[in-house]
Amino acid sequence: MRKLVAISGALAVAGCAGTIPEPVAVPSQPMTNTVGLERVLGRNASQLTRMFGDAVQDFRENGSRKLQFSGEACVLDTYLYPESSGREPVVTYVDARNGAGENVDRAACVEALARR
Repeated sequence: MRKLVAISGALAVAGCAGTIPEPVAVPSQPMTNTVGLERVLGRNASQLTRMFGDAVQDFRENGSRKLQFSGEACVLDTYLYPESSGREPVVTYVDARNGAGENVDRAACVEALARR
């Protein structure tokens, strides 16, 4: 009986795990090369959606936001943070990778996703 109660409790906790949102990661490195990223840096979520379509993932935490856009060429992660308290978050960091998870040129990824 005790085993049944323990197993039931574990299953109940495991069932809740899918509902916990993934935290927005804080980029570990500052962006030093922003050439070609003018189309996305400083843009808000609605501007990104108009440019790339709906995000495939949308994570929010403590006023920050990560929107992920995906296409055949690449996956683009855009990190949005409020410039000042109470302001709408805007893109301050961008990361891009291919389907295998390898880093790709961010500006080329922005261009590829904007053309589709």
